[in-house]
Amino acid sequence: MALDFDEDRRAPRGAPRDLVTGAITVASILMFVGIGSQVLAATVRHYFMGGAPVDQPLVVALLLNIALILLGWRRNQALAREVAERAAAEERAQMLAARDPLTGFLNRRSLAEDGAALFARAEKRRKAMALLILDLDHFKTVNDMHGHAVGDSLLRAVAVEIERVLPASALMARLGGDEFACAFLFDAANPDVVERIAERLVSRMAQPFDAEGLRCHISASIGLARSDFDCRSIDALMRAADIAMYAAKKSGRNRFGWFDMSMERELQTRNELESGLRLAIPRQEIVPYFEQQIDIATGELSGFEVLARWEHPSRGLISPDQFIPIAEETGMIAELSLSIMRQAFTAARDWDPSLTVAINISPWQLRDPWLAQKIIKVLTETGFPASRCEIEITESALFDNLSLAQSIVGSLKNQGMRLALDDFGTGYSSLAHLRMLPFDRIKIDKSFVISMTESPDSAAIVHAIARLGESLNLPVTAEGIEDGEIERRLIAAGVSRGQGWHYGKPLSTAGARRMLAERRMLHVAQAEPFRKATSRRRAG
Repeated sequence: MALDFDEDRRAPRGAPRDLVTGAITVASILMFVGIGSQVLAATVRHYFMGGAPVDQPLVVALLLNIALILLGWRRNQALAREVAERAAAEERAQMLAARDPLTGFLNRRSLAEDGAALFARAEKRRKAMALLILDLDHFKTVNDMHGHAVGDSLLRAVAVEIERVLPASALMARLGGDEFACAFLFDAANPDVVERIAERLVSRMAQPFDAEGLRCHISASIGLARSDFDCRSIDALMRAADIAMYAAKKSGRNRFGWFDMSMERELQTRNELESGLRLAIPRQEIVPYFEQQIDIATGELSGFEVLARWEHPSRGLISPDQFIPIAEETGMIAELSLSIMRQAFTAARDWDPSLTVAINISPWQLRDPWLAQKIIKVLTETGFPASRCEIEITESALFDNLSLAQSIVGSLKNQGMRLALDDFGTGYSSLAHLRMLPFDRIKIDKSFVISMTESPDSAAIVHAIARLGESLNLPVTAEGIEDGEIERRLIAAGVSRGQGWHYGKPLSTAGARRMLAERRMLHVAQAEPFRKATSRRRAG
C-alpha cells in the first residue's frame, strides 16, 4: 500500500481526518462525563430520595453519546491498523529498493550508497577498504541447460557461501546476473587477510553446488581493489575491482587478482582496438595473408592457409592474436571472417587449379545455423571453385554444439568443399569427432611439432597422430615447421603436408601473386570470363 503524501508538508493527506476523528472522540468523552453525571445524579435522587424521574431526552442524549464514543473507538482502531499497514508497506518498499529480492543482498545502487559511507569511514579510521567483485564462471551454461529455477537456486546457494566466508560487518551485494560484490575494512599493512578471503571464495566456488536436486559445477573469477591505491572514490574502487575481475577471467578463470594500473592501460588499448575494428572491417583494413602449405615429400606447393592481418593506418601490421579475440567477444567475427573469405577467394581465382585455399572457422561462427549458406554465397559471388576450398575447424569449436556442427559441415561437404580438423590433439574427444564428422584431413597442433625435437612426449604424439591418419586414410598436415630437422622427422613419421616459417613467412596478396607468377602458377585467362560477367552485372 502506497502512502499519499502532501508535497509541502511531507505528511500523509489522511492526517487531518485523523485529527478530526480524534477531536470528535475526545468531545464525546467529555460530553459523556457531563451528561452521564447528570443522569446518574437524577437516577439516584429518583430511586433513593423520591425525586422526579430522569429526563427522557437526557437519557437519549447519553445513549447517543455512548454510541459516538464506540464509533470513535472503532475508527481509531481502524486508523491504527491502517497506519501500521502503511508503515509495513513503506518498509517493504524501502527493502525492495535497497535489496536484491533473490539473495537478500544489497543491490548495485545500495552498494554505491553504503559503500560510499564505508569508504569515508575507512579514511576516518585510517583503514583501507577492500572491494571484491566476484563473477561466476560457467553459470550461463547451467542456466541454459537446466532452466532459470535451477539458476536461481544456484545463485541463492552461492550467496549463502559468500555470507559464510565474509566478515559479519562486510557489505555484500548482487550487482546483477551472476556478479557479486563484497566490501569490508582491513588494516592497510596486512592485505593478506583480503587474499585469504579471496582464496576461500575461489576454493568454495569450485566445489559442486546442489541446486533443485542437481549437482552443478561452476567456479569464480574475483577482482580485488583497495581504497588506498589510486582509488579516490567508491566509483573508482568499483571500476578497479571490475577491471581486475575481467583480468582474472582472461587469465584462465577460477582465480583472483589485484588491480594494478597496467590493467587500466590494457583495457584502454583493448577499447581503442575495438573501436578501430568496427571501422576497419568495412574499410577492408583486415586483409588476408597466405601461409604456404607444402607437400613435404616432394617440396611442391600444394596450397595456402589464409591468415588475417590488420593493416592499421597508424600502427602498422597488427597480428590476429590481438584483434581476433575482440572480434569474437563483440560478435564482429562473422563479418570479419566473411570479409577475409571474399578477399582471399577473389585473389585466388586465377591461381593454378591445383592450389587449395584453407579457411579457419571460429568456434563462434559454428553457432550460426546459416553459416554454410553464407560461405556458399561468398563462393558463388566470387566465382571461386568450392572444390579448392578447405574449411578448418578446431576440436574446441565442435565441443559446444556437435549436432549443429554436423549440419553445417554436411551442407559444406555437399557443395564439394573439403574439411580439416585443426589443432588435433588438443581437444576433448578427437577420435569421436573423427568418427562422427566427414573430415578429409587432420592438422597436428603446432605446439607438438615445434617441440618434437626436444620433447620425446611431443615426438610420440606426432608419430601416433600420423599412424592414426594412415589407418583412417586421412592425410596429415603438420603446422609450425621451423627448421629442416623437424621436416625430416615429419617425413619419417609419414606426415604428408607441412606449413611453417621453414617455408617462408605468410605473404600478402601481392606477395603471393609475385611468387606464383615466378613459378608460372597464375592462370589469368581463367579469371577473365568471370570478371567480364561481373562487370556486365554491375553495369546492368
